[in-house]
Amino acid sequence: MSIEPVPRATARIAILAATALCVASLALFWPGIAMYDTVAQYRQVLSGVYDDWHPPIMARAWAVLAPFGPGATPMLVLQLVTYWLGLGLIAGALARLGRSRSALAILVIGLLPPFLGWQGVVLKDAQLAGALLATVGIVGWWRLAGRPLPGAMWIPVTVLLAYAALVRANAVFIVVPLVVMLAPRPAGLSAKTVTGLIAVVVVLGVAPIINHQVLDAQRSGVEATQALYDLAGIAARAPDSATTGLTQAEAATVIARHCAKPFFWDPLGDDAHCGTTMARLRALPTATLYATLASAALHHPIAYATHRFAHLNSTDRWLVPFRWPSAAPPTASEPNTIGLADPNAAARTWESLTAAIVETPLGWPIAWIVVAIVALATCLSRRRDATRDFATALLVSALALEASFAVLSIASDLRYHLWSMIATAVATVLLADRAPPVKILVVGTGALGLIVGGGIAARVRLPRAPQTYAGMLG
Repeated sequence: MSIEPVPRATARIAILAATALCVASLALFWPGIAMYDTVAQYRQVLSGVYDDWHPPIMARAWAVLAPFGPGATPMLVLQLVTYWLGLGLIAGALARLGRSRSALAILVIGLLPPFLGWQGVVLKDAQLAGALLATVGIVGWWRLAGRPLPGAMWIPVTVLLAYAALVRANAVFIVVPLVVMLAPRPAGLSAKTVTGLIAVVVVLGVAPIINHQVLDAQRSGVEATQALYDLAGIAARAPDSATTGLTQAEAATVIARHCAKPFFWDPLGDDAHCGTTMARLRALPTATLYATLASAALHHPIAYATHRFAHLNSTDRWLVPFRWPSAAPPTASEPNTIGLADPNAAARTWESLTAAIVETPLGWPIAWIVVAIVALATCLSRRRDATRDFATALLVSALALEASFAVLSIASDLRYHLWSMIATAVATVLLADRAPPVKILVVGTGALGLIVGGGIAARVRLPRAPQTYAGMLG
């Protein structure tokens, strides 16, 4: 009688544990938490009329799944099943290699409140995280064992990657680096970089065609928001110049009403604040808006850089006050009359715990960025193997997304950083099979200490921000 190898049995246990955690998560968050964006998308599902302010691919997927359950439940199932599928397959792959502790750590990552808490909210960010984790789980199951991905597995991987690329406008900065780094060809870093840049341009060009012609989404003007936000930010710091895109009267209004906020762009779209002031610019063609922004940034590089750094600091949650808003998932659904229900008491308790934990460095994207940089340096110090290459792909995709926020970002919600944080956590566990070089560890620990120390000092010294959306609007 043969005895089954222990690592293979442990791999099965890891996958079964992930399955059990998935079921428990569904029970915890059932029927799903709905935010404002969720309600807006479900209205599109019910009406059959779609626009591109929110990703039409998600609303279309929701319409397909709607017969399988009421309200948000089909999408909750989709995002939690893909989330735990990916983590379970990675844990199983590590267990199969004899790394049972690492497998357990991967499952613990899935339970971290800042990650799982947001995965209980039916939202494009949770859909993105689920699709990406399922992708890397499927690929990792084979690649971490040094085996190529079977041909049949390219179908779910392609579907998941396409969905991920379309479910957030900035997902291209995740998906393309991830695919390019995982792909065996091209092999060289320079060739991968060039391929990645070309692919980003292609995806950015193709996505609007898919959204508008294939998915039949109406144009909402969402593409103008970045330019409007940056032009207002420049004008607030260089108000007397005609090259900012705003007239002096418009710039004066933006300054007087404090509408160029590092936290988010929303006052510029609200007629009660600066919406009417920005109406002239909003009416311009998109190409003209971005040409105006390019000119303004070239004429006022310091104003532009100051504006972007202020927003980057806000969205990375570094030198900000304690309880900087939009970090914790909601404990109740957005009020609605279309059948999106509130979560149960257990979910509200979990999200309250999440609200406390996101105030620690676990909820600071800037801390995860430092960890990702240190982990990537560790990757580069190692000989190439399957684990090193897989971790590198995760870290490059995480850091590419974070780098994109320096130029393309208009709001400071923690959920925008979920993939970067999760990918960094998973990559760190993958690399835990051997100690990093002492120099990298010392420098990385020192840098993380400085970042965390600065963040704590800011939270102690800075005055508390308003805790409501209306308060942040001003």
